[in-house]
Amino acid sequence: MSDDKLTLKGDRIAKVIARAGVCSRREAERMIEEGRVSVDGEIIKSPALNVVPTNIIVVDGKALPDRQPPRLWRFHKTRGLITTNKDPEGRPTVFEQLPQGTPRVISVGRLDFNTEGLLLLTNDGELARYLERPDSGMVRRYRVRVHGRVNEDELAALKEGPVIDGVQYGPVEAILDVQKGSNAWININIREGKNREVRRVMESLGYEVTRLIRTDYGPVQLGKLPQGELEEIPRKALSEWFGGKVAGISGNSKGASKEGFAQAKEKPRFKGPRRDKGADEEDTRKGPRRGTKPSEKGVRKGPRRDKNTDESDRRTGPRKGPQKGRKPNADRRR
Repeated sequence: MSDDKLTLKGDRIAKVIARAGVCSRREAERMIEEGRVSVDGEIIKSPALNVVPTNIIVVDGKALPDRQPPRLWRFHKTRGLITTNKDPEGRPTVFEQLPQGTPRVISVGRLDFNTEGLLLLTNDGELARYLERPDSGMVRRYRVRVHGRVNEDELAALKEGPVIDGVQYGPVEAILDVQKGSNAWININIREGKNREVRRVMESLGYEVTRLIRTDYGPVQLGKLPQGELEEIPRKALSEWFGGKVAGISGNSKGASKEGFAQAKEKPRFKGPRRDKGADEEDTRKGPRRGTKPSEKGVRKGPRRDKNTDESDRRTGPRKGPQKGRKPNADRRR
């Protein structure tokens, strides 16, 4: 392997492997240290290595696949599945339950064996890393059923961030939903997602967790997705949520971050019907112009009169002409 291929140009090899959807960046670094990765035919031992597209990368004897556009799926995990590709104990895994034709995917974080609910899967390691980082601010929401009488003051104190066995946890928002006898349902929001965090926090308060369901992860909701079902998140939604934040996801959709992208011109507001350009300014008033009569179309106030009619001949009613068979008044007086 020549030195000119391994320069500061390109990207770190663990990042390239993660982008190809093989695994997360952290797992890629572990695989490199275990001697499972080769570049241009030589096994490497350190992830401190930059590679370019011309380098041939092989992981576990298989050539690195070409990078595909980032995709994201939501999966309704049931209890009794482990979130790993292979389990030494032979327990069923999440990946064994995926439908045929599903591309190679990795999980965004994990759900333990007895936890059910929303699990995110992606073909892109960089997207997975972005969703997992605490500084990304992705809230994980859970519904927890516990055995015991819940003290709401103890739940409120979790907002300060509990310390359990010397480990400092981030703020935990816990709200009692319903207490039924000796069992209760609690809604919990966390942002860090440390290993078994929700169970450890509840156990530290003396509550036994009997059921744990993740309902939300960041902007993605479990909703009414049936157990064991897999559903892909639309590309438009990815653009709205992660556009400009994750490599390979553009932010040109409505609602996406506008920073760094061209802005569409605002459409003019409708101001009413168009007027003739030659219209007099007086015509824009609410009432008729001074000196003009309102339209009389369809309105007749009385019989039309001749212009030469004498004022004395104007009567309130129509004029009666001479009747047939009768003579004028002058002849009748004779």
